[in-house]
Amino acid sequence: MSQANPSRDDFASLLEESFSDGHSGEGQVVKGIVTAIEKDMAIIDVGLKVEGRVPLKEFGAKAKDGQLKVGDTVEVYVERIENALGEAMLSRDKARREESWVKLEEKFTKGERVEGVIFNQVKGGFTVDLDGAVAFLPRSQVDIRPIRDVTPLMHNPQPFEILKMDRRRGNIVVSRRTVLEESRAEQRSEIVQNLEEGQVVEGVVKNITDYGAFVDLGGIDGLLHVTDMAWRRVNHPTEILNIGQSVKVQIIRINQETHRISLGMKQLESDPWSDIGTKFPIGKKITGTVTNITDYGAFVELEPGIEGLIHVSEMSWTKKNVHPGKILSTTQQVDVVVLEVDPAKRRISLGLKQTLENPWEAFARNHPAGSEVEGEVKNKTEFGLFIGLDGDVDGMVHLSDLDWNRPGEQVIEEYNRGDMVKAQVLDVDIDKERISLGIKQLGRDTVVEAATSGELRKNAVVTCEVTGIKDGGLEVRLVESGIETFIKRSDLSRDRDEQRPERFVVGQKVDARIIAFDKKTRKLQVSIKALEIAEEKEAVAQYGSTDSGASLGDILGAALKNRGN
Repeated sequence: MSQANPSRDDFASLLEESFSDGHSGEGQVVKGIVTAIEKDMAIIDVGLKVEGRVPLKEFGAKAKDGQLKVGDTVEVYVERIENALGEAMLSRDKARREESWVKLEEKFTKGERVEGVIFNQVKGGFTVDLDGAVAFLPRSQVDIRPIRDVTPLMHNPQPFEILKMDRRRGNIVVSRRTVLEESRAEQRSEIVQNLEEGQVVEGVVKNITDYGAFVDLGGIDGLLHVTDMAWRRVNHPTEILNIGQSVKVQIIRINQETHRISLGMKQLESDPWSDIGTKFPIGKKITGTVTNITDYGAFVELEPGIEGLIHVSEMSWTKKNVHPGKILSTTQQVDVVVLEVDPAKRRISLGLKQTLENPWEAFARNHPAGSEVEGEVKNKTEFGLFIGLDGDVDGMVHLSDLDWNRPGEQVIEEYNRGDMVKAQVLDVDIDKERISLGIKQLGRDTVVEAATSGELRKNAVVTCEVTGIKDGGLEVRLVESGIETFIKRSDLSRDRDEQRPERFVVGQKVDARIIAFDKKTRKLQVSIKALEIAEEKEAVAQYGSTDSGASLGDILGAALKNRGN
């Protein structure tokens, strides 16, 4: 009875054992034996109470070639012990992936490369089969340089480096580029070790840019800068090089850390600057070709590899603010003069205007001081007129040289640009490139003439014509000499009540006495008041005898009567 009906403890023990056995192996890779092969399925016993089925295609080429046989031991992944049909859910693919993950993690930890096959294209990159595990290959990690067609790389086993692994999410990111870079770096390092500065080697032009050309030296590139291609100016490398061209170059510099190599072609030729001072002494006149024009001047090739600069200030004697391109053009043949040579800085200063006669020297020779010239008013400024003269030079008439008597600020308003005027050459300064002219010098200096004749001596009596009436006095012109001056209000009469400008009219003639004349400043002062006082004194002196019994009024009346006569 006891054997037929087990105790409660025995039943619990059996149930626990049943559950334990029923769930053993789930989620794990286990070994099983192929018990049968039916159509496209393999029946596998993994030591559980039930068998499982695995599609033959999951065994790959082994099943396709018929190598999988009953009795073979295989590894499978146990997903679940029983399904609805009472079978074990097994997977060969998952078993392979699990196995691959373990191996990949070991290699990832050690930094070792893995082998895989690119088998599909996805958004942003490609998928790679790493012996069962699927990895992602970003497009940027396919090659060192971007490639358009990846077809030749697909379905071919090749090395990769694992960049990132996340088993929980099932993500693996790999790179083919890093493998290539490491391999390339090893090759470059080996090549660089066999090169040395100063060595002459042959290479092939691989690429051309604006600043130079990259030359393949047999597995490593060197840069041939445009300034090291020739001693002469090279505006663009394509002037002397083509892609695919074989060239002989000299290694100028090698950077062992970055593996950068600088190359030169001109170093294989003799330096044309070595005896530059002998070839081009200062003052020598030579012919060259304009190679380049800038805002500050023009470069002229004197011989292959030798260029000099004509600074904009040395291009023309007269055109000071003109762009060099308005005077010269590229490829033009020009005569120049050597002004300065600096072999250390490899600079030659040239002059274009020095090949022509200095127009100021020519003007001074043809128009000495005192000669008369004629020209067009080119400009009016606050300090005078600029007159265009022979030889494309300008002369200046200062305000003080416009008129003998009137202020220059007033006289200059009578001139306009384009007017033809005559003037006298006063001075020519060749070094400062200045020509001083005078317009008033062509006319009479009435002040000097009047002063010479004695008309402007102090206390002399002159007749004046009123030309203007102002609140402060009268504007007058000396009738005899035409000199203009001003009589102040206080000098209009000795009688304060008569010191009113409005009692005079324009055109009226009045006598006045010169009270001051400064030859240097040419300032003349006349006074009616001073004349009246002087005449009074003279009358008193002439008729002043009190014995006659005449009054002061009588004396003045007689003096004025005599003056009128």
